[in-house]
Amino acid sequence: MDEDGLDIDDSMEAVEVYVNSGRGPRCPAVTRRWFNRFMPDESASIDPDRPAQTRTPRSRWLTAGALVVVLAVVAAVAAWRGGRSSSAADIGDAPRFVDDTSASSIEHSYDGAYEHFVGGGVAAFDCDADGRPDLYLAGGTEPAALYRNRSEVGGELSFEQVASPVTDLTAVTGAYPLDVDSDGLMDLAVLRRGSNVVLRGLGDCRFEDATGQLGLDGGDDWTTAFSATWEGTNLLPTLAFGSYRTLDEDGCGDSRLVRPTSAGDAYEAPIALTPGYCTLSMLFSDWNRSGRRDLRVSNDRNYYIDGREQLWHVAEGEPPREYTEADGWRPMQIWGMGIASQDLTGDGYPEVFLSSQGDNKLQTLETGPDVPTYKDMALKAGVTAQRPYTGGDVLPSTAWHPEFEDVNNDGLVDLFISKGNVEAQPDYATRDPSNLLIGQPDGTFVEGAEAAGIVGYDRARGASLVDLNLDGMLDLVVVHREANVSLWRNVGSGDAQNPAPVGHWIAIRLEQPAPNVDAVGAWVEVEVNERTVAREVTVGAGHAGGKSGWLHAGLGEADQAEVRIQWPDGETGPWITVGADQFVTIDRGATEATPWLPGE
Repeated sequence: MDEDGLDIDDSMEAVEVYVNSGRGPRCPAVTRRWFNRFMPDESASIDPDRPAQTRTPRSRWLTAGALVVVLAVVAAVAAWRGGRSSSAADIGDAPRFVDDTSASSIEHSYDGAYEHFVGGGVAAFDCDADGRPDLYLAGGTEPAALYRNRSEVGGELSFEQVASPVTDLTAVTGAYPLDVDSDGLMDLAVLRRGSNVVLRGLGDCRFEDATGQLGLDGGDDWTTAFSATWEGTNLLPTLAFGSYRTLDEDGCGDSRLVRPTSAGDAYEAPIALTPGYCTLSMLFSDWNRSGRRDLRVSNDRNYYIDGREQLWHVAEGEPPREYTEADGWRPMQIWGMGIASQDLTGDGYPEVFLSSQGDNKLQTLETGPDVPTYKDMALKAGVTAQRPYTGGDVLPSTAWHPEFEDVNNDGLVDLFISKGNVEAQPDYATRDPSNLLIGQPDGTFVEGAEAAGIVGYDRARGASLVDLNLDGMLDLVVVHREANVSLWRNVGSGDAQNPAPVGHWIAIRLEQPAPNVDAVGAWVEVEVNERTVAREVTVGAGHAGGKSGWLHAGLGEADQAEVRIQWPDGETGPWITVGADQFVTIDRGATEATPWLPGE
C-alpha cells in the first residue's frame, strides 16, 4: 500500500507472478559530500520481497482478458502517480544514435533451438592494444566470431572479422574478458553448452586454448553466467561459472567456484555451489565495502520449485556459504536474466538491478551495510520497465541484459535493458523493444529509446554500451536471436555527419603491478561540483557477456573532475585532477593521470 492508499505492490506482483512463461520443457577515505539523487523519504520504497514457497512451476495462469485488466490497472496507477512518458519534453538530453550496422561489416546472429533460447552474449575488449574495443560475439549453433575494430576516431563504426579455429567455436552462449595471467594481454572466458574454455591472449587478436594448461576442468554443463575476482594475493583470479540446466534437462545444474592452487599457477577442482537454481547471471561485488567480494547469483524460476535469488559469502581460505534469512537475506523468486550494479543513491554502496520477465527489480540496502537486507525501489525510480513503451503490445516484457552507463555525458547514470521474447511465448510481448532509461536529477529515470532512435523489434539478448570510435560517446552493440546484431553509433546532439557530445566526459584505465593488473575490485570515485559517484571495477553480471577497458564518466558542463581510486586491497590513492574530454591512465602510486591518445 503506498502513501496514496493504492496497493501498488499487489498490482505489480500480479503481472509478474501469474503469467505462464512456457520457456521450454518444465521440470517439477578523504571526507567528501556524497550526493544523494533520491528524495529523502526512503520509507516510500515498496514491493517487499515475498518469501519463497514450494510450488509447481507455471501452475497459475491468467486469461488474456484478465491480464489486460491487470495491465490497465498498473498503467492507471503509474499515470496517477506521475508515471513517465516517452515524450521529448520528459526526455530532455537523450542522445541520438545512428544505425551503423551496415557500415560496420558485421554480419552475425545468435542461433539455435531450445538450448540457445538463453545466452547470446558479447564481450567488448581490446585484443590488439590499440585502445579500441574489439568484439567477440556468441553464435549458439553457429560459430562464435571475433571482430577487430577498425573505426576511425569519431567516424563510422567499422570492423573486420578475425577468423580462427581457436575462437570460432560452436555452442558458445557468451564470453567475458579478463587478464587471467596478468601478462597485459586480455584473455577470454568462453561459456558454452558443453565444455567451457579459457582462451589466453597472445596479442594482435590471436589466442590459444589455455584451459588445460591452467588445470581447469571445462566441465560438461550448460553455462550461461560468469564472474571473477582476486582473493588476497593469489596470482590467479577466483572464477565462478553459472550453470543453467543440466544437459539431460533433468533439472537445474550446480554453479561452480574455482580457486587457484597454493602454488598459484593452476586451479583446484571446482567447488559446487549447491543448491543451483538455473543461473543466468552472477557477479562478485563488495556490496558492503568490507573488502570482501561476495557472489550475487540471479536465477530463472521457470525451472525450480523452491529456489530463490542467491548471495554467496566468499571469504579467502573459507568454503563458500549461502546467505540465509538468519543473515538478513530475503528470499525472492524472479525470472532472473541479468544483473547490473551501480551506486545510484550516492551513499557509496551499489544498488543492484535485476532483469526479469514482467517487473524488473532495483534493490538497495534497507538498513545499511551490516546485513544483506535489500528493499526494492524500482517503481519509485521508474525502472520496472514491465511492458513495452511503444509498438502496441500490452503484454509483459522479457528483459535480458541490463547495463548502467552515462550515455549522454550529463553526469547522471542511465540504464539500458535489452528486451525480446524468449522464442514465441504467447503470454509475453512479441514486439518488445529494448529500453534506454535516462537518469534524471531527482533520481528517477525516463524512457529515451524513441528519442535516441534505437527502437527495434528483433529479439535482443546480450549487449554492450562502449565507446567504439573513441569520441567520448558510448555506442551500443546488441546481439539478437536469429537476426543480425545491431551497432548504434552515438552522435550526441548532432547527426551522422556532424556528431556533437551532449556533455563533457573522461575515460579512465587503471593499472597496477601483477597480479590483477587491471585492478578488478577497485572503486573509482569521480567528483564533479561536490557530487561524487562511485563505481566498482568488476568482471561479470549482464547477460552472458561483459566488457573490459576504459571506464567512462560523464561530467556534464564541468571542464574537469577529481578522481580517486580505492585499490582492490583497500589502499586509497590521492585525489587527482583530470581535465575533461580525454582518455587517461591512472597507475597505482601515481599522483597524476597520464593522458592517452589514439595511435599511442
